[in-house]
Amino acid sequence: MKVHFRRVGSGEPLVLIHGIGHRHQAWEPVFDRLAAHHEVIALDLPGFGDSPVPDAGMPADMAATVAAILPVLTGWGLERPHVAGYSLGGAISLELAAAGAVASATALSPAGFFTPAERRRALAILRLLRANAYLPTPVMRVALRSAYLRAMCFAPLVARPRLLDFERALGDALALRRAVGFNTVARAARGYRFDGARLSDAAVPVTVGWGDCDRIFGVHQAERARAGLPAARVVTLPGCGHVPMSDDPDLVAALILETTGAVPRADPPAG
Repeated sequence: MKVHFRRVGSGEPLVLIHGIGHRHQAWEPVFDRLAAHHEVIALDLPGFGDSPVPDAGMPADMAATVAAILPVLTGWGLERPHVAGYSLGGAISLELAAAGAVASATALSPAGFFTPAERRRALAILRLLRANAYLPTPVMRVALRSAYLRAMCFAPLVARPRLLDFERALGDALALRRAVGFNTVARAARGYRFDGARLSDAAVPVTVGWGDCDRIFGVHQAERARAGLPAARVVTLPGCGHVPMSDDPDLVAALILETTGAVPRADPPAG
């Protein structure tokens, strides 16, 4: 399976996994901070970013997704790397931890703790964003040059959309339009729920971080993660949305590095 990725830095490997409809560039705000401590590999999931759909087709469910990623990690020479992800990538990170395949896992607003109604609402918002991304590219270029319109378009995803520059916003919009794996992953989410009991034997550090301004998966879902993952550290990320790296890179990088053990653990954010 061909997977596009960016690999920088040295030290214990850390794999970064993005959410549905996004691309590895979502991690750019924290990339250099993490690469100062780790060999960092940010990948495009199959059917997203610059990674094509596998010859055998998109993985049909979470188990198939994890089964497809494991040989990719092995092919890169990675044995139990650290992993961090958000949304879909957060759920994949937890699944890899449950499988005993990673040294630590940081999951930011992970999928798998929603009710059916919350899942439908989240996908409805994301589908609307994707529909907007089908506007003619010249129109999007003009619209996204406006800081006000960028803020309106990206407010569901980040709490501080005005921090997004034009190039990043346009690239993300085009990536969402071209995300050929979107519908398959959205369908697979219908029956998905993370089983926290599977982490009980993993014996690896696990942190769940949840933005208190998350408009896709509300921060109340962090309480379900806290109840379902008693051995995990669950913290609230103040002033952050669903893609928290864009809102507070220092906080997110510190949380990941504390989980990997690269830096000492500080007092957790409130919550």
